[in-house]
Amino acid sequence: MNAALLAAPPRRAYPASMRHNPDSAAPAIAAEGLTKRYGDTLAVDNLSFTLPRGETHGLLGGNGAGKSTTIAMLLGMLIPTGGRATVLGHDMARDRFAALARMNFSSPYVALPHRLSVAENLRVYAHLYDVRGAEARIRELAEQLALTDLLDRPAGQLSAGQKTRVALAKSLINRPEVLLLDEPTASLDPDTADWVRSWLERYRDESGCAILLASHNMAEVERMCSHVLMLKGGKLVDSGSPAALLARYGRDDLEEVFLDIARNRRAAEVA
Repeated sequence: MNAALLAAPPRRAYPASMRHNPDSAAPAIAAEGLTKRYGDTLAVDNLSFTLPRGETHGLLGGNGAGKSTTIAMLLGMLIPTGGRATVLGHDMARDRFAALARMNFSSPYVALPHRLSVAENLRVYAHLYDVRGAEARIRELAEQLALTDLLDRPAGQLSAGQKTRVALAKSLINRPEVLLLDEPTASLDPDTADWVRSWLERYRDESGCAILLASHNMAEVERMCSHVLMLKGGKLVDSGSPAALLARYGRDDLEEVFLDIARNRRAAEVA
């Protein structure tokens, strides 16, 4: 393990615009009747939820539940068939560029250009987000995420765990106020994964960033999330805090709740 991963991320003062403002009228994310249809297939069906600033919410569901489609609509990559998604008060179907500069996305399953080095990839994203002091920001993230020795290596030559850390660095390059994470600790060993979770929790608490976390790691969700959205077949079938869901289903861990929902066992039937 690189020594950089053994140290806590440094404390820093974030701009006032990034710190949690409890009086802000607009939540970090608001979905109102969000719907996406592909022909006869209803990928997301009338989904409504809000994510306050400074909190982490989990977006859970099996394959095909609608998580990726929801995230794509929140990023403005897909136009909803119905309903509305707003991020930091901006309608993502009409005014997404005003929000995109203040948000970011990470997934180890979205490949960076293989021929570009890690540093070159991060420079591209720093340029796209108009990051001031880009080289200093890249060095800072490289040190914090144990990427310094990898900066000159082509992205295509990285291990799965290294790619995951680079994807995370890319998502933090602009110090986002809203962070959409898809399996942020995939392929990481338990020690490094635990460090990354701690890093993200501290970043959230100090900056006021809101995090929407899609993960199949239920222990990760229980640890990081104050609220959980359970999707199935594009519908929101249940939601609540991890503790509330555990109590409702009479289970000891969130994985058992996930299985109950996936296998159509209602809370009343398992309580």
